[in-house]
Amino acid sequence: MSTEENKKKVSAFFAHFKRKDVAGAMAMMSADGTWWIGGKTELFPLAGLKSKEEMTAILMEMVPGTEDGLEIRPLSMIAEGDSVACEAESYGVLANGRVYNNQYHFLVTFRDGEIIQVKEYLDTMHTADVLKG
Repeated sequence: MSTEENKKKVSAFFAHFKRKDVAGAMAMMSADGTWWIGGKTELFPLAGLKSKEEMTAILMEMVPGTEDGLEIRPLSMIAEGDSVACEAESYGVLANGRVYNNQYHFLVTFRDGEIIQVKEYLDTMHTADVLKG
């Protein structure tokens, strides 16, 4: 796949969360895909390497309960080979009424047209603060 096609797939992947379609997003990942979240696990329990199944469970806990979905808006993307680096910002109102508005850097890697790996760098303090409420 071309780098431009990979960028389009990254945009499509994130668009699923705005529609509360976690299953659709995760269907774009390979069965052995992984998702790594930055942070120290002793300070931020969501941090670390997750299997596709583990990450699906985390996202199903958060995304469907939002008022209007969780928008993850790509701000810029750079692609090379099978990888896309994406700077993004999220916005969503959670079931507890708190606003989740985070900034990210994602590295998304493809294999045979499927996402094989997501590496997510984010403001862990913001996430922990919003989710605790």
